[in-house]
Formats: sequence, structure tokens, C-alpha cells
Amino acid sequence: MAKNFGKGFPTEDCSTVSMATDPSTMGQYLARRLVQIGVSDIFSVPGISNLAIFDYFMAEKGLNLVGCCSELNAGYGADGYARCRGVGTCAVTFTVGSLSLINAIAGAYSEDLPVICIVGGPNSNDYGSKKILHHTIGLPDFNQEFRCFQNVTCYQAVIDNLEDARWQIDRAISKCLEESKPVYISICCNLVAIPHPSFSFSAQPLIPLSLSPKQSNQLGLEMAVKKASDLLNTVIKPVMIGGKKLRLAKAQAAFLELADACGYAVAVTPSAKGMFPENHPHFIGTYWGIVSTAFCGETVEIADASLFIGATLDELETVDYSLTYKKNKAIIVEPDRVMFPNGSSFGLILMKDFLQALTKRLKPNLTAYENYHRIYVPESSPPQSELGEALRVNVLFKHIQKMLTNNMTVISETGDSWFHCQKLKLPKSCGYEVQLLYASIGWSLGATLGYAQAAPNERVVLCIGDGSFQMAPQDVSTMLRLKQRNIIFLINNGGYTIEVELHDGPYNIIKNWDYTALVNALHNHEGNCWTTKVQTEEELVNAIETAMGDKSNCLCFIEAIVHRDDTSKELLQLGNKLAAIASRPPKPVL
Repeated sequence: MAKNFGKGFPTEDCSTVSMATDPSTMGQYLARRLVQIGVSDIFSVPGISNLAIFDYFMAEKGLNLVGCCSELNAGYGADGYARCRGVGTCAVTFTVGSLSLINAIAGAYSEDLPVICIVGGPNSNDYGSKKILHHTIGLPDFNQEFRCFQNVTCYQAVIDNLEDARWQIDRAISKCLEESKPVYISICCNLVAIPHPSFSFSAQPLIPLSLSPKQSNQLGLEMAVKKASDLLNTVIKPVMIGGKKLRLAKAQAAFLELADACGYAVAVTPSAKGMFPENHPHFIGTYWGIVSTAFCGETVEIADASLFIGATLDELETVDYSLTYKKNKAIIVEPDRVMFPNGSSFGLILMKDFLQALTKRLKPNLTAYENYHRIYVPESSPPQSELGEALRVNVLFKHIQKMLTNNMTVISETGDSWFHCQKLKLPKSCGYEVQLLYASIGWSLGATLGYAQAAPNERVVLCIGDGSFQMAPQDVSTMLRLKQRNIIFLINNGGYTIEVELHDGPYNIIKNWDYTALVNALHNHEGNCWTTKVQTEEELVNAIETAMGDKSNCLCFIEAIVHRDDTSKELLQLGNKLAAIASRPPKPVL
């Protein structure tokens, strides 16, 4: 069975798995294969064409069907689950369900997350029949859904016969694990319960669902390591910067070993927060251009050489490509190649192999970290509020910082939470998740559902704004049904604050809800739930003490009322930058 080593991707050897009963139908076969790769929860919404396969999912030992309130949140749930467990699965119905799901799958694609999308399709007899079916757009062509998913998945399978169904299922799962991207599997609803000899594990040997690990080009590896070490060993103050593709390359441990050996100052990009221990003696913070954490940006940009490992230098990670590190002295390490500042590159070189080999060749150099330590001045904590003073956002995060423990994971929603959460100092083993590139507002609530289901021994702390919460609040009820113990901080400032700082207008003001009353209604006196509304620092402190004490076994919902214009300086800086970018005049037509 799949084994999950910490917060990362599973390894598996399906050929050694022994099951009590031999599968005979497609439904049994697919369910068994999902269990083998480490899936124990499927995030789902029922529909007429997927009910038959849902029966098989529910019958499979070790597999749990998590019913969600919307397809969008089912997709977000699979995203959050994949971040923790290494692979996630969602199951919905044809077209009307899958097209609601597709936004979440696009986000998972942008994050290199292996998510298996299972769609219950029409009866196989309806293909080519020229019939008009419900849940379609009124055309006899049933391929609209397939074409949409081609753009946001790495592999698509439509299973409309039993002869090659086993091969199609195994091929899709293999591609999902191999490429660490979502895949799409559509299954005709009338086929799932029909026995076929190809589904028997005993009749045919199992094909491993993951290929043998790729091998680095040894000559290229040696040349790249020599070239990198020659550069880095001759400069004065080199630095290391880790990016989010460390997870994709399964290279987090190798990155840590390199940092331990070389002594360089170590930063992460914003999407990689939590992928390197922040209690490490040489960690200096988040490198994010003008919104970097204190003195981190200066340390990286004054360095005379840099090693970017797994970084995705997209528009948001670079604040519109405005990073000013010395590009003529930067080595870029991607999951399968290494690029040097003179334009030369070496591949196929696996990131983990490169880092492990480089660890043996670099001379220890603490200069950059010592410079950082010399100039660093700790950011002052917000002063204690006056008795009865209105709560401020920086005060809120001061107390979130104090409550964090090593068995928690912080999930940060799009908006001002991005910047406040980046400044949190994560305790050892405390996780962190964010969706920065796709930046789908509302993603974090469904992702919290999925992550918490994948890691029941952790407590997930969600920081979300009122505008984002209004996008997809329903699945708080699913959290309650599953007895999750999440702590949700709802920051209520009466609008889309991130949009306000980009371009203000009346469209950024939203109808205020009684959020605590809404969660109480979803709770409906069933399960463990505790809610409160706080407007001062004293009330916040009491609420956190309760959430961490008497209500530690509850889902805790804390609505923090703050001023509409209470934002971080980083949001103001980024908003000003992005607003200027968006308002650029068109280039003249020549």
C-alpha cells in the first residue's frame, strides 16, 4: 500500500499489494487502485451518472466518500488533500458537475498537484446516437467537457468500453503520479458494474502505477556540479533561495542537507513558505521583491551569487518581474535541469541528485548570513491596545503567532492574509499552504477541508477574509460532519480589500453577513462547533485561549471585526505596483 512519508508525495509498490477479494468489475478495480496509491478520501458531489460507482467507492475497505456541498469545493478539497497526502481525488457528474469543478482543477494544475478527477459519464449507448441529454448544452456532441479538461489536465481518458478500461485507468493514474498534475477520467455509467476478466488481479499481474525513477545524465550532472561549485566557491557572499517546485521534485530533504553543509543564508519564495524549517539557524525569510520580509530582500540582492532552487519566477512571485538580484551570477535549478547565467544549461539532471552532489563540493561560507544578522533589526510587535480599542489586523496576527504549535498547518487565503501570514514565524514542523499563482478567491476553505481530512492529527488554522468566505462557505458544514477541529479566523472588513488597493469602487463593497450566525446555522446543534465574534484585543485573547483550551476538540470559528482600511503596508505596495501595471497604455500599432 502507498506510504506517506511526512508532508509530501507517496511512494508505492502496487505489485506487492494483497487484497481479500479479487476485483471483477470496473468499479471495484478503480476503487482498489485508488487505495493502493494512498487515497483514503474522495471529495464528491452525487449526480445521476456517478451513483453506481459511488456504491463501489463506499464498499471498498479503506476508502471514504466525502460528500461536499459544491463541485468547486470538492475540487479545492482534493487540492488540499494532495498537498498533504501526495495525491487527491474528486468525483462528480457529467458536464454540469465537472464544469463547476474545473476552476479548482486549473488551480491544482498551476500548483503541480496530482489530482484524479473522476466524472460519471453518459450511458455508452448514447455516444454517437445524436440524442440531446440533460446536463448538456443542448448539442448531441458530448465532448465539450473533454475539450475543456484538455487545457487543465495532463491526461484525459473517456472509458466507453470494457476492453481497454483497465489500461485507461492505469494509464491515467500513472500519468497523474508521474507528471504531478491533474488527470481526467470519464466513465460511462452503465459499465461500472459489469464483470470483465481484465479487472482480476489474480488473472493478470498488476502493472506498477509509477515508473521507475528517472535517472540523471551522469556526465551532465558532473559537469553542472563542477560549474556550479567553481562559481559558488569563488564568490564572497552567496545565498540560497528555495521555491515551490522543491515539493514537485521531492527535494526538500536534499535542500536542507545542502543548507546545513554550506552555511549560506537561506530564503524562500512566498509559495515555498513552510518547505524549509524556519527555526533553521541560517533562515532569513521570504524573498518577494519590494514586499520581502525584513532585511531578506536586501541580503539576497546584495549577494554576489545566488542559487535559486525550484523557484517559479512568475508575475506575482517577482512583483511584476522586478526582482533586482544579480542575474549574471544566478544559478537556476529546476526539477530536471540546471541553468547558468551565461545561458548554458544541463539536463536531464534531477534536482535532488544535483543538490546531493553539490553538498559534497561546496565550501562552507557564512558571510551572507553574518551580514544579514549584523544588519537585522527585529520588527517591533504592535503595542498593546487600549482597553476597548478596536481590533487591528496586525494585533490579530500577533496573537495568531503566539498560538502556533508544531502540529498545526496554516492556510492563507488570497488577499491581505498573504502578507500577514508570510511574516508568521512557523514553529518546527508547522505546515503552511498558499495558492499564489492562480490566486482563486475562496480556494482556502475547500483546501482546508481537504488538508484537515488528510492530516487528522494536525490542527489547521485558516486565515480568510469575508469576501473570500462568501465565495464558497457551504462546506464548513462538511467540516462539521467530519468532526474536524480547524480554527477559522474570518477577517471581516466589509469588502474585497485586495481589490480596493488595486482599484477602488463601490463594486468592492459586499453585503455584510452575520458570519457567526451563519456557521451556527450550518452547525444546527449537530457535532462540535464553537463560534465567537471579537472586536477588541481582550476579546481576541480570550477567544484564542478558549479555542486552544476548552474547545480544542471543536471546530472553532472566530470572526474578527476590523476597519475597512486596515491593511498591511505590503498589500499597499503590491496593490500600487499591480495597479500601475494594469493601467499601462497599449503599445502603438506600427
